[in-house]
Amino acid sequence: MGEKLLAGLQLMVFGMGMVYVFLIIMIFCMKLMSKIIAPIAAKQKAAEDAAKAAAKKPAAASSDESALVAAAVAAVAARR
Repeated sequence: MGEKLLAGLQLMVFGMGMVYVFLIIMIFCMKLMSKIIAPIAAKQKAAEDAAKAAAKKPAAASSDESALVAAAVAAVAARR
């Protein structure tokens, strides 16, 4: 009976050790991905801020507005 208890204890320690190692690897991977993704996120945030700033500008004259609408329609048509 003592052998089974010892084997169970060894299995428990091995299992808990594997979970600990997995968590360490997972934390390392998350930090690495954070460092890789940070510049991309910064560029995206800058683009969003620029878009918001452009949207806050006063409305342009009607000829400029029609040119903008034409450009938007052309972009949508090219995307399809």
